[in-house]
Amino acid sequence: MIRRVTAPALFPPPAYSHASVVEAGTRLAFLAGSVPLDAHGELIGAGDPVRQAEQAIANLAEQLRAVGSDFAHVLSTDVYVVTTDPAVLGAVWKVVEASGLSTGPHASTLIGVACLGYPGQLVEITATAAVPEEDEEARKP
Repeated sequence: MIRRVTAPALFPPPAYSHASVVEAGTRLAFLAGSVPLDAHGELIGAGDPVRQAEQAIANLAEQLRAVGSDFAHVLSTDVYVVTTDPAVLGAVWKVVEASGLSTGPHASTLIGVACLGYPGQLVEITATAAVPEEDEEARKP
């Protein structure tokens, strides 16, 4: 069971919650940074933070699928963007909103940074997600 909380005494956040609470017994997945590389390790969207955000989101979807989860079960993300420009941060956040990650809405932090790990990389997203229990019918052969 996931409960998403927006504290009424705080300024309402745009498209995310202040906290996600998970009841004990829920399986959690801690996902490494999703980066804008394709399956061959090639950078997608050189010089374009929006395109890189789209690729990072697509890769995050694959990470979630691999552990049996999806965007609806994401509890929190950290979105790293190589920029000091609030407009660039806003453009990347629009990609996050459009992805369905904000459906929860999950808790998130958008962070401008000096550099990331791969040459030319402008975006990286880390996530924590609940992994829902498998449906009994789905487990039957």
